[in-house]
Amino acid sequence: MPEGHTVHRLAAAFTESFAGQAVRTSSPQGRFPEAAAVDGWVMTCAEAVGKHLFLALAPAADVDPGEAPTRFVHVHLGLYGSWTFQALPGAEGVVLPHAIGAPRVRVGETEDPSSRAVDLIPRPTVRLRVQGRSALADLTGPTACELLDHAGRQRILDRLGPDPLRGDADPERFVHRVLRSRTMIGTQLMNQEVVAGIGNIYRAELLFRAMLDPTVPGRDLSAPLVHEMWEDLSALMAYGARTGRIVTTDPAHRHLHARIIERSRGTRQNSDGDAGVVPREESFYVYHRQTLPCRLCGTEVRSADMAGRTVFWCPRCQRVRSRRASFTREHPAAAWIGS
Repeated sequence: MPEGHTVHRLAAAFTESFAGQAVRTSSPQGRFPEAAAVDGWVMTCAEAVGKHLFLALAPAADVDPGEAPTRFVHVHLGLYGSWTFQALPGAEGVVLPHAIGAPRVRVGETEDPSSRAVDLIPRPTVRLRVQGRSALADLTGPTACELLDHAGRQRILDRLGPDPLRGDADPERFVHRVLRSRTMIGTQLMNQEVVAGIGNIYRAELLFRAMLDPTVPGRDLSAPLVHEMWEDLSALMAYGARTGRIVTTDPAHRHLHARIIERSRGTRQNSDGDAGVVPREESFYVYHRQTLPCRLCGTEVRSADMAGRTVFWCPRCQRVRSRRASFTREHPAAAWIGS
């Protein structure tokens, strides 16, 4: 499932390609008939909150986004959703993401639009097509695609925790929620009501960098430790939003036991194939490295089921279990944040 940094890249792509334009909206698949209600409306902005994307549409460009006529196309990609972007014929100098979301057969996240043919006839699996002056975007396979008013959008926002990539995020909400719960920290980090945007990769890597056992109850942690986790997560996700990749390893550690346990389709990232990227085998400390040696101590990395998802950890490095322990930048995994 795409993690929060991916959705923020989507919002940036929509802002760049469609904001301020009257757009054509349609549902070739027929499963989003509400697209007809906002066809020809102006996209005023695109917004990401955790794993949720909101495309704001108004009947005219001079309508304030806060006013009642505005409607929001709400999209949650889930496990299989993806947006595919194309430049329209005659568009000059347009560089677009190719696909953002679930992996597709492609090279890189960005391509020269002149290098591929534009498919003006959408595939029958396209849930939503958005077409502007110089580009179009096709949505396939989402978990959610719906048209909301302001109240509907607010209901979704009200049930989400703070998003580390948003300027209006309040880290104290995250800290308070973690510390008052008996729930294991590994489970809490996957709860979007605690923190919005974290997926399984960020969960595993953040806990490793914090030297924190996934099974520790939140209320056993110290406030300084949880604050430091927020800061580390914010920096890691900001790197992901800039580059399209999750990379959590210090450069000095990347060639140590540089392997991961691939699934049948592999752990792809949006910029795989681009020049100079960190290979996924070198990007993570514990994610998909079960049974392999820890890059730092050589202990076998473990995995287990936790609330229906697989958690990965090093039983030697991740041993923090009491309020007396604090996050420390002396841990070699906690020092690097990509620039």
